[in-house]
Amino acid sequence: MNHVLQIRLLDPRFGAEWPLPEYATPASAALDLRAAIDAPLTIPPGQAELVPSGIAIHLADPGLCALVLPRSGLGHKHGLVLGNGTGLIDADYQGPLMISVWNRGGEAFTMAPGDRIAQLVVVPIVRVTPQVVDAFEDSARGAGGFGHTGLR
Repeated sequence: MNHVLQIRLLDPRFGAEWPLPEYATPASAALDLRAAIDAPLTIPPGQAELVPSGIAIHLADPGLCALVLPRSGLGHKHGLVLGNGTGLIDADYQGPLMISVWNRGGEAFTMAPGDRIAQLVVVPIVRVTPQVVDAFEDSARGAGGFGHTGLR
């Protein structure tokens, strides 16, 4: 099933200097998001910046949401990750997409205008009805906490 993601271009460089948001390969799960900045931006180690993506989106379908995720190569090689871990975009949001980036690395990172700095994946939403209970039905895991199954 093909869903529609409405995109407003807020930066005139899209379609001229930069390609429109697209999937990099036929099997890519996410659209690349670019740094819609006017000049190179250097982020010192430990610092965060809010970077415009140059687009606004509207999903409209309450059964969908979009997630802004880091690009794995930037995080591993350069220490650039998202300042908030993951950005959640609700289906009714229509404002500009801003990307909170954080340099967790040991060296300054410089991004240039149009660099691909994050990615956007659209996922289905399952809405639940909270139900207060006095106890849970036993499961195989039970209350086993974080890391309870060990390393090997």
